[in-house]
Amino acid sequence: MFNLLSTRRKALTRAALVAAAFALAACEPMPSGRGPSIDAGAPVQVALILPGGSGNSGDEVLARNLKQAADLAIADLDGVQIDLRVYNAGSDAGTSAAMARQAVDDGAKIILGPVFAEAANAAGVAVAGTGVNVLSFSNNTDIAGGNVFVLGPTFQNTANRLVSYAARSGKGRIMIVKDQTAAGDLGSRAIGIAAQRSGATIAGTASYAFSQQGVIDAAPQIAAQVRSSGANAVFFTADSAGALPLLAQLLPEAGVNSQTAQFVGLTRWDIPSATLSMPGVQGGWFALPDPGLAGQFQSRFMAAYGESPHPIAGLAYDGIAAIGALAKGGKTGGLSAAALTQGSGFAGVNGVFRLLPDGTNERGLAVAQIQNAQVVVIDPAPRSFGGAGF
Repeated sequence: MFNLLSTRRKALTRAALVAAAFALAACEPMPSGRGPSIDAGAPVQVALILPGGSGNSGDEVLARNLKQAADLAIADLDGVQIDLRVYNAGSDAGTSAAMARQAVDDGAKIILGPVFAEAANAAGVAVAGTGVNVLSFSNNTDIAGGNVFVLGPTFQNTANRLVSYAARSGKGRIMIVKDQTAAGDLGSRAIGIAAQRSGATIAGTASYAFSQQGVIDAAPQIAAQVRSSGANAVFFTADSAGALPLLAQLLPEAGVNSQTAQFVGLTRWDIPSATLSMPGVQGGWFALPDPGLAGQFQSRFMAAYGESPHPIAGLAYDGIAAIGALAKGGKTGGLSAAALTQGSGFAGVNGVFRLLPDGTNERGLAVAQIQNAQVVVIDPAPRSFGGAGF
């Protein structure tokens, strides 16, 4: 037990640093109702702002994989030419703003990236008066809006999918169990909004201090609250790098498991794959992109570059795919906010997705269950917008 808890302590510390990144006070990029003019007979100039040049090895791998995924997407375009120009900005917001301005001065019609929330916000603000939109790789919805769109998977999209499925499956009386962090608050709020949309009921909310001891101290009270509330589903905001492993151990020991109340995760429970073998998550639900399509992208990327793609590399492919689809239409304002938010959406490497007027996104997700340490899809990802998956 001591070794397990020591490992959990390290994981919670790492995850706390990640959660802190959600606490962003964004400036407000101005809306961009118009888009730069597109010449149907010329390549569309796209700026790709990457985290390269920071000196951080992880950022360099991410930058390389994003560029490689964008190249794959360009090769797949039919009848559209893309002039992709790369700007390395590290993780610095000021540098990202400068690179965004330079890209527009160079003739960019749209900006793809940056990755990090503050950098993406700064880039959007820097070019807000030009009509150029920014398709960021961030998933932080606090920076979305105006001329900034986030391509990353969002809590709200995941919550909408899972809460809707839970309600349809007779598991619509929900207890929220959340970290006392900015990320936990965002996740909890997303679940509450999703419940209002789907007709589910929030039976209560329980929280814990974001530390090993905080989880240990809170687990008995959380279990008691689940039982007294009559909840038939427990939604966790925690991830595998944080409190999830400890909660999945302690709550069943306190008498609450996925048989007494359906466990549902707002994060990916298959990453890392070792999570799948934990007894406490067996029977649990979570959402993920269409596994078949995601697997095809993984295979193509490996065949082309000899390495597995970074988990968010596919976002660069999606951005190019959306730009290519709009440019193919030949409209001069094809990259305006109105065009980017077309209701029919786009086809990406992980399935269908669409950008929303508030700068966030919707993605087609599958619902999976962990059965005998394996991921089993119990409700497939929708292949178009409309129907049960949305």
